[in-house]
Amino acid sequence: MLSIRPAQPGDEDALWRILEPVIRAGDTYDFPPTMNREDALAAWLSPAPNHCYVAEEDGRLLGTYVLHPNRNGGGAHVANCGYMSAGDANGRGIGAALCRHSLEEARRMGFRAMQFNFVLASNERAVALWHRMGFETVGRVPEAFLHPALGYVDALVMYRRL
Repeated sequence: MLSIRPAQPGDEDALWRILEPVIRAGDTYDFPPTMNREDALAAWLSPAPNHCYVAEEDGRLLGTYVLHPNRNGGGAHVANCGYMSAGDANGRGIGAALCRHSLEEARRMGFRAMQFNFVLASNERAVALWHRMGFETVGRVPEAFLHPALGYVDALVMYRRL
């Protein structure tokens, strides 16, 4: 059974097994594909206001997300998240489970909305999932990302009220 919990010391190796292939592929996140383990984990696990969660099944981490304010000051009531799942867990509903959990956590923390600032239009699975989860595409930044196979692709801004 899948459970989602806050990340804890000792999760670093399993998190890196999720993060590294996504970072190296360079086709969905703006992390440099050459980013090293230490820097990636420091970014993903940075302390408050970031909150890192992991999805675990039978002692194995299958996904993770980071929840934090989208902006500071007057924009701090809008949450932002980043999600990653293990490659061999694709198609198992891990992303949807992580998103549902993040929406509940954001609500519990007092956020009023969630915004994704940089969803690549070429990431059709993610775009479809976020739409199913109630997000609207509220903006498009033309050619905002240099995709390693597709060239310049648009980035979407997606939003939903909590």
